[in-house]
Amino acid sequence: MSEKRTHILLLILVGGLFYLPFLGGVHLFDWDEINFAEISREMLILKDYLRVYVNFEPFWEKPPFFFWLQSGCMFILGVGEYAARLPNAINGILSLVLIYLIGQKLYHARFGLLWAAAWLGSVLPFLYAKSGIIDPWFNTFIFLGLYGFILFYWKKDGKSGIALHHASWWYLLLGGLAIGLGILTKGPVAFLIAALCIGVYWVMQRFRWYTHPGHWIMYTLAAALIMLIWYGLETLKNGPWFIVEFNKYQYRLFSTPDAGHSGFPGYHFAVLLIGVFPASIFAIRSFFRMHPEETEVRQDFKKWMKILFWVVLILFTIVKSKIVHYSSMCYFPMTYLAAVVLNQLWEERLNWRGWLPAGLMGVGGLFVLATTALPWLGQHPELLRPLFAADPFGSANLEADIRWSGWEALVGIWLLAVLVSSIRAFKRKDNRNGVIILFLGTSVFVFFTLIATIRNIEGYSQRAAIEFYEARQGEDCYVQPVGFKSYAHLFYTQKPKVTNPESYDQHWLLTGPIDKPVYFVTKVGKEDRFYEYNDIQEIGRKNGFVFLKREPVSR
Repeated sequence: MSEKRTHILLLILVGGLFYLPFLGGVHLFDWDEINFAEISREMLILKDYLRVYVNFEPFWEKPPFFFWLQSGCMFILGVGEYAARLPNAINGILSLVLIYLIGQKLYHARFGLLWAAAWLGSVLPFLYAKSGIIDPWFNTFIFLGLYGFILFYWKKDGKSGIALHHASWWYLLLGGLAIGLGILTKGPVAFLIAALCIGVYWVMQRFRWYTHPGHWIMYTLAAALIMLIWYGLETLKNGPWFIVEFNKYQYRLFSTPDAGHSGFPGYHFAVLLIGVFPASIFAIRSFFRMHPEETEVRQDFKKWMKILFWVVLILFTIVKSKIVHYSSMCYFPMTYLAAVVLNQLWEERLNWRGWLPAGLMGVGGLFVLATTALPWLGQHPELLRPLFAADPFGSANLEADIRWSGWEALVGIWLLAVLVSSIRAFKRKDNRNGVIILFLGTSVFVFFTLIATIRNIEGYSQRAAIEFYEARQGEDCYVQPVGFKSYAHLFYTQKPKVTNPESYDQHWLLTGPIDKPVYFVTKVGKEDRFYEYNDIQEIGRKNGFVFLKREPVSR
């Protein structure tokens, strides 16, 4: 067996061991995870695979590709958390193989493994592979689309340092199709990111036309082809309304804060520094003086990855909506740049400077502190109550019956040991063990942190409501959250197809001639709005959620 095949099989095995277990160990989280899973569940019920629905109404915010993956997993495995998260676990495994192959092609096998290690062992890339959100597939398609364009450019200009066996137009076509799949996954921002990167590279070339306008047209048409097929089929079947609303939403997303998600200007800088730890520490070093890469294509690819990083970071700093996963496209260039630094350390072309261990201990110390302090705080919730004095819902969340044994803090102690051991290894130039200890050790830390703490955290934030919804499964009733936005009642009651359109009207549920019981769910501090309705009775409250019921009048 060749070295490359051995490495690929090893990465598939390691990815499977880390990404596939315990995907269904905790409820899906409101909003995004449950929103997307509910779309996929309804896609199966309605058997409409062109249009996206939520609560059995058209939902024009997202195109359908990711939901095809989720609904396919649900069709095979059944509706549930594991099936909802499985597409991203598969994406995580494929991403490890993809970046290894690209790194091996550009450099050598060791570089491919370093890049894969940086991906596997960084916090947010790991967490996203265990999630049920759209972005991992979206980012993969954008990255592949830009990579295809880069290969086209290298082949066309005869760049040295890489073997490209296909015609240049082939790479251009595949890159455009990948961007098209990105558009079909989340929207036209996939094309925008690629176009901005290509444009910035043109500026850095001092406005030299490094590609012909005809090539750009071909790339654009290839990207548009897949999306236009969906546009065309949807319009032929249902008319243009859904497509028009979809595009209006995409514009609004960039121009106004969406769903209350606003933040400070440096929001994404902080997210990437902490969230892509420990790769972020090494990636920072790549922006300072380093030895030049040995071949023309390595130097050029490094330039492209820096462009991609800054385009995404600046773009989503400008965008008014501040959501963690908006900057997740940066994970590819950041882990690549980290691998460049690790490779130069390995080859002793770069010195182990004092600020590198300081950065590892500084940012890593935040994770150590959080994971060791959390179990202790969980055992002493009274210490947190003053922080929620003005928030009755948050204060009531702390009443949840969550058992913290204290052993959960071991994950933080493990990470501290990983940091100290890896820094010592790097300091004595034992780079192989330094990389293995740091990134594999961080992978183990994230894996067991999810097992040890995430279920308890979910127990505070939403479990009381979700258990109430689960208890309504199979009951002929309406369930309506009031005073807060949620999709959990749809997915966890397994809501059937709507047969009475009046049930969409909250006023009708509150005062109208209802035909079956209505359960209302609200939060502590917001229940007084129900006091004016004599026929709505509180039936319980738990951990900040208040549950009420209205019975139909018998005739």
